[in-house]
Amino acid sequence: MALDMFSLEGRVALVTGGSRGIGKMIAKGFIDQGAKVYVSSRKPAACDETAAELGPNCISLPQDVSTVEGCQQLAKRLTALEPKLDILVNNAGAAWGAPFDDFPESGWDKVMDLNLKSPFFLTQALHGALKAAGSHERPSKVINICSIDGIRLNPQETYSYHASKAGLIYLTRRMAARLVEDGIVMTGIAPGAFASEMNRVARDQGDIIAKRIPMRRIGRDEDMAGCAIYLASRAGDYVVGETIAVDGGVALATTGPL
Repeated sequence: MALDMFSLEGRVALVTGGSRGIGKMIAKGFIDQGAKVYVSSRKPAACDETAAELGPNCISLPQDVSTVEGCQQLAKRLTALEPKLDILVNNAGAAWGAPFDDFPESGWDKVMDLNLKSPFFLTQALHGALKAAGSHERPSKVINICSIDGIRLNPQETYSYHASKAGLIYLTRRMAARLVEDGIVMTGIAPGAFASEMNRVARDQGDIIAKRIPMRRIGRDEDMAGCAIYLASRAGDYVVGETIAVDGGVALATTGPL
């Protein structure tokens, strides 16, 4: 086939939480496929460092998106630089663990706001730019980073995290049904164990975690990048509203939760 199904040449992307972890894996993958990528997080120094590392097609655009105002501000800054946006990756997220009897309202609100509320309102704020870039023949893309913890339980008492990620999976379907009308395709990725600041157990005890994964290893950078590239590129144009588990088989395992 003459068409390069996985090329992102000439495409403009924004990745929130893009300075490290899964966001950085995706940003690098997009750049390697030819995209210009804006990476955003609440820490300017981390964004600047990642942009310097990933090269001239990576631009630092720091912003805290934990509030609606922050989402709107990021959208305003992005659209001042780019009239259209081809790809948005809603990756910024947080987790909180505490025993049931002690779980605080602050841990509930912080996680639900960033993991569930922000993807909605950032996409809303960038709707015009995404619509301007997309068509039914060549849609723009929104990818929500969910979690296998939204599909099945882990043994940790992360109540708001489980709830937020399960909610995001279904929100992805609801939003996708609306946005496809405008030539915007929304999908989700549900990562399993990838080494990151948020998943320090996978980062620091990868060999131990790997024994509990059917594929017998934790996720690698290229595993995450590959799925994101598929969904962002022509190859994924006809996938609408679905969330793909990238977890080495954990969500299918019958041996109990990790």
